[in-house]
Amino acid sequence: MSKKSQPEHQVTFYETEDGKVRVEVYFEDENVWLTQKLMAELFETTKQNISLHLKNIFKEKELPEDSVVKEYLTTADDGKKYQTQVYSLEAIIAVGYRVNSARGTQFRTWATNLLKSYILKGFAIDKDRFINGSRFDRRYYEELMEEIREIRASERLSYQKITDIYATAIDYSPSTLEAEKFFAKVQNKLHFAITGKTAAEIIASRVDSKKPFMGLSTWRKAPKGKILPSDIVIAKNYLQKDELKKLNHIVDMYLDYAELQASKGRPMSMKDWKEKLNTFLQYTEQDILNDNGSVSHAVAAALAEKAYKVFRVEQDERFVSDFDQMTKKLLEKGKVADEDNQ
Repeated sequence: MSKKSQPEHQVTFYETEDGKVRVEVYFEDENVWLTQKLMAELFETTKQNISLHLKNIFKEKELPEDSVVKEYLTTADDGKKYQTQVYSLEAIIAVGYRVNSARGTQFRTWATNLLKSYILKGFAIDKDRFINGSRFDRRYYEELMEEIREIRASERLSYQKITDIYATAIDYSPSTLEAEKFFAKVQNKLHFAITGKTAAEIIASRVDSKKPFMGLSTWRKAPKGKILPSDIVIAKNYLQKDELKKLNHIVDMYLDYAELQASKGRPMSMKDWKEKLNTFLQYTEQDILNDNGSVSHAVAAALAEKAYKVFRVEQDERFVSDFDQMTKKLLEKGKVADEDNQ
């Protein structure tokens, strides 16, 4: 069993898919570690039960104790320092199979993805270069700030930049339920902040076959090209110039905030970014979306498609293609030439 004189480990958080349990996870030596107390929280059992299973695992020689146990010097709530034993991923999974196999499998998948992320991004490199007590090294924060600036400079849509920031989370995994929910809601949160309506509500309230361009302010082939079916179900296409300006302004401020977090050496988890987006919108006095809105995407799409059937006929009658314009010019040029020759 190895010992540590000081807590040089890095820390992140694991949250179960149902959101009921969130535990602090230590990272060091390209592995993740939990105390018996944290394992008990993870597997929703008692510390005594965890201790019993660990004793049996070592007694049965399922795992060598010396290679899966470390000691950390930690500070307790009373301010005193204590030696605390922590157990590696191998030990955590072994216990998980004995007390809660489904939870153990979920944790193993999450931890494996986390370790890959740490190693690829260099979290486990140059561990002597910690700054201001930060558990992540300077290189990580420099790379994170560079990544945020790249997001700002990119040509991606405003709400995509927010999701790009979310993807910098220390525990980011696109396949998790938490990530899927965030990606599904972030666009609606931004639309609601600037219009008081969700994406579906914007489409449903603004689409109109009798309006110029069917109520759209922009579309993929704007301004001269045809409006296509794919254009009419994108809420952003219905936003006015002042609304787009406000949207971009909100995103710019949020990117400033994200860069500030990185400059202060604050590692952010997926849950942190989710909570901070709401906090940021509230702080800047924007409307906060707390539900899914009154109109579903399917209803909005159906309304848009119905209006498009009417609009499409008129659009086809009015539309002049590049070929038509060129033909017209050539004919006019030929007519002028004929008149000059007469």
